[in-house]
Amino acid sequence: MATNTIDAALVQKMFLAGAKNLESKKEWINDLNVFPVPDGDTGTNMTLTIMSAAKEVSSIANPNMENLSKAISSGSLRGARGNSGVILSQLLRGFTKEMKGVTEITVETLALATSRATETAYKAVMKPKEGTILTVAKGISDKAAEIASQTDDIEEAMRIIIEHAEYVLSKTPDMLPVLKEAGVVDSGGQGLVVVLRGMYDALTGKVTDFSLTEAKPANEQTTSGAGKGAAIDNVEIKFGYCTEFIIMLEKEFDEKTEADFKAFLTSIGDSIVCVSLDDIVKVHVHTNHPGQAFEKALEYGQLTKMKVDNMREEHNQKVVAQSELQAAAAKEAMEKNSEVEEKKAEPAKDFGFITIAPGSGIAEIFKGLGVDEVIEGGQTMNPSTEDILNAADKINAKTIYVLPNNSNIILAANQAASIVEDKELIVIPTKTVPQGITAMINFETTRSAKDNGDVMTDSLSTVKSGQLTYAVRDTSIDGKEIKKDNYLGLGDKGLAAVGTDMDETLLEMIESMMSDEAELISVYYGADVEEAAAEAVVSKIEEKFPDVDVELQFGGQPVYYYIVSVE
Repeated sequence: MATNTIDAALVQKMFLAGAKNLESKKEWINDLNVFPVPDGDTGTNMTLTIMSAAKEVSSIANPNMENLSKAISSGSLRGARGNSGVILSQLLRGFTKEMKGVTEITVETLALATSRATETAYKAVMKPKEGTILTVAKGISDKAAEIASQTDDIEEAMRIIIEHAEYVLSKTPDMLPVLKEAGVVDSGGQGLVVVLRGMYDALTGKVTDFSLTEAKPANEQTTSGAGKGAAIDNVEIKFGYCTEFIIMLEKEFDEKTEADFKAFLTSIGDSIVCVSLDDIVKVHVHTNHPGQAFEKALEYGQLTKMKVDNMREEHNQKVVAQSELQAAAAKEAMEKNSEVEEKKAEPAKDFGFITIAPGSGIAEIFKGLGVDEVIEGGQTMNPSTEDILNAADKINAKTIYVLPNNSNIILAANQAASIVEDKELIVIPTKTVPQGITAMINFETTRSAKDNGDVMTDSLSTVKSGQLTYAVRDTSIDGKEIKKDNYLGLGDKGLAAVGTDMDETLLEMIESMMSDEAELISVYYGADVEEAAAEAVVSKIEEKFPDVDVELQFGGQPVYYYIVSVE
């Protein structure tokens, strides 16, 4: 029997199934990354992006096309990580622009929505490259437009569209020589096909489980063993009921209303968390009178996801420890929010800075150069658009410069700049840590915001960058044979050196970066390198290049043994 339409309830299930399918195959997609270095994160970035949207979609009790579109678009936009994640978020954004105007999706709607998705994604990329996720997206929209005049059966249409998407994906190595040389298809395109496959399985009834397992960023740390083991004998619980609920707002909930509500909660309890977002308010409070919290909240709207735990009754060590941790986290969050509000009350300064740093040592270097907010991240742990927005929110400045220091973070930074409303974000397109440091050194307070942006951007061409890591598989890149566990020196223009000895490969990489004008070599050693070993290799560098100054600093970065700059 033909299926001619898809209603909102089924769209919700299909989207969740697509997200889950991507999550289950993210490591396989990571392994498709072209360079054989341990930095493949396309699958992770796409998963974290779509899961950010899926969390919002799964919480909708009564789905319609409008609230689903908002959840998918907003969730993916703010959760977008890496180039592949940002492009995926733009595809979803374009699709939902068309979807929100209908009550059911037909084959014709599918054609219009996929066309708009492709158009939106292409516009988001300054220099679109064929042989990527964009090519697969275009293949999908072209086939959808073709099939719209041939059938009304949306199940049949999706099957044909997916088959064509897989065909286009198989042709990506012919469009990008680097893919052909490595013997792989485009990882972002593969991720998109995986999402579509999951959606199709939900449409046909093959998948019936739509529960989510939250994906976590690679750099997210969990609390390990806090409070485990010893019993807590005399735990004093002042407020006995851990109370949680969500208010579905029906009245205005402005800053004054929020302050009044928080004041009431403070009068009846502690460990208060009250977070408002659009038309909902998430509330957590420890109190002896949960009913009073509910009654007060009902003044603002309907309640959902209500939960009350008797903490006195749950008197085992694990529960108590978790409660204490939650209270501490809530207190910390409230203190941080208070600090942010105090900063906002002060007159705004002219300039602020956000940078992404892959290691603790590099983070300290940037702080020493005057950076306000350092986001932990880099290769394999790209921060999201929302991470950058949150950092910007902490800085009370009229203009904020964002230094991504990684080519895979620039799109997310640009997306953040397009969203922010109360200040100007200027993205300096730094692709490496050395470029970020150079940009900061070239900033001057006497210049205008635009002039500083131009000078900082122009300065990037004065520094050459190199990174030393290792191969995770056998392959051939740029005509060079690479064996698993070989050391790889990556320069600004690709593979610069391959070898079996770390120091020799590093020296070869640096030699490829040298010029007659070179005056300074800066070496940042990573988390997996001992200081003594780093000092020994610097001696070799000084011996090989006696006319150039050499500086050694602790970077603490993962993945890359050394990051090097030549200026």
